[in-house]
Amino acid sequence: MYRTHNCGELCKKDIGKKVILSGWIQKKRNLGSLCFIDIRDYFGITQLIFPKKLINKNFLLGKEFLIKIKGKVVERSSINFNIPTGEIEILVYQIEILNSSLTPPFTIENKTDGNEEMRMIYRYLDIRRNPIKNNLIIRHNISLEIRNFLSKNGFLEIETPILINYTQEGARSFIVPSRINIGKYYALAQSPQLFKQLLMIGGINRYFQIAKCFRDEDSRSDRQIEFTQIDCEMSFVEVNDILIFFENFIKHLFKKIKNIQLEPFTCISYYDAIKMYGTDSPDIRFDMSFIELTNLVHKKNILFLKEQELVIGLKVKKYHHDNNQINFLFKKIKNKNIFCIHYLFNKTLLYSSSNKFFMNKEIIKIFINYFQAKIGDLLFIAYGEEKNTRKKLGKIRLEIAHHLNLKNPKIFKPLWIIDGPILEWDEKNKKYKSLHHPFTSPKEEDLHFLEKNPEKIRSKSYDLIINGIEIGSGSIRIHNKNIQNLIFKHLGLSEKEIESQFGFFIKALQYGTPPHGGIAFGLDRLINLLEGNNDIKNFIAFPKNNYGMDTMIKAPSYLKNKIQ
Repeated sequence: MYRTHNCGELCKKDIGKKVILSGWIQKKRNLGSLCFIDIRDYFGITQLIFPKKLINKNFLLGKEFLIKIKGKVVERSSINFNIPTGEIEILVYQIEILNSSLTPPFTIENKTDGNEEMRMIYRYLDIRRNPIKNNLIIRHNISLEIRNFLSKNGFLEIETPILINYTQEGARSFIVPSRINIGKYYALAQSPQLFKQLLMIGGINRYFQIAKCFRDEDSRSDRQIEFTQIDCEMSFVEVNDILIFFENFIKHLFKKIKNIQLEPFTCISYYDAIKMYGTDSPDIRFDMSFIELTNLVHKKNILFLKEQELVIGLKVKKYHHDNNQINFLFKKIKNKNIFCIHYLFNKTLLYSSSNKFFMNKEIIKIFINYFQAKIGDLLFIAYGEEKNTRKKLGKIRLEIAHHLNLKNPKIFKPLWIIDGPILEWDEKNKKYKSLHHPFTSPKEEDLHFLEKNPEKIRSKSYDLIINGIEIGSGSIRIHNKNIQNLIFKHLGLSEKEIESQFGFFIKALQYGTPPHGGIAFGLDRLINLLEGNNDIKNFIAFPKNNYGMDTMIKAPSYLKNKIQ
């Protein structure tokens, strides 16, 4: 028997019991006549006392040695209120070394001295630390809650293939050679997209899967080359059905996991998001939406701005920081087509990133009045080509929010972004590309644009943004063969390519395909957001680094021998 109890459960009521414990040595303190050792397992920590006669025999014990002890539970003289076992300790009368250990490359403590690179190489040791172990427990509990909620609401969990045929889905695919079919290749699935649609065609009413997906893209703190998504699909639904159900789904998770009651989700169009915030994933925990100024510039005949395609601004209320911080902010912005006005009681200050910039008091007063500025307000004004100017001011908005500590991690503001364009022009490759994916359904009222003006078509799409992070993305799917073929052609696919890559799917659409739609949530991102962390790697047992490498097993690696 390795243990009668674990290292996290013994307490005052167990005093007098004879017990067997097994675990790793966390700390060792030799006081001469007595030796104290903290022993740790998955469940917690217990303090051990070794009498003198056992010390000399086992003086080679080191950190992370795995030991088994027999002893008696006794009352602890100095209580440790930080651990559940803090009122007791074990008086050891027998010890066995189950396995020795090398000296760990970093301390196995909640606050370790190990940097990320070292902890990635020795990930199995990092998992022994409570922060990582508890993160994996949190991930398990959230996954379990997801399965329970969806199963209770009629969703069937079905696994779909990982080795599939290569198709043009947008991101780069990982390619896997076939040993049996020489010269042919599989692709690792970027998502279960086509298979879950085929399940709807197959008569499955509601499907879900906590699915592994693979995309050959650059890794970041919120993105890995292999990741997990909560993949869902429903038959006989429209956009509102999806939004209502999955709003309740996310509310349920926040309430169950964090005891947070979310407010009703805001819903705006893709075009309004770009217009108001300069991005399709805005953070709405703070205000500062854009103020349109182009008409004002023309009406007031402000000459140096009249020639600009777009003039917009935003207002920061009651900015009471040092003016040097505004200059610091401008250095970070590094853009010439922007200026700001700090409206003060005795002196209004003007800041610009361009040395050639000039503005008189009358023009400053026009902007102050239009913004309805009050003493202390800071006005940012950007100008130039429309798309870039909105994007630029959107980044400035986030920089200001960071600078003023407006991104409260304890506040969650979900936002549905709907009606995005179905296609966007790729200037580099001189062809259209899908904003979501090629199977997204157009809005019925925009179908007349399909033949000649595809860039004007809005889609039945919806993205869930929480605190500026895209957590989920989905759409109602195309269930009409002719519309699907037209979308493929707009994407530059020839009839031969359509048949080669999607022939099976086009054929399936002709067998009474029901209207259907779905959504996929990034599980790693969702957990990271719920826990207020800043890196999804902390919630993945064996993550890749930002170069897509597993430094522990040294993957990827060169093939030394030909694959048999």
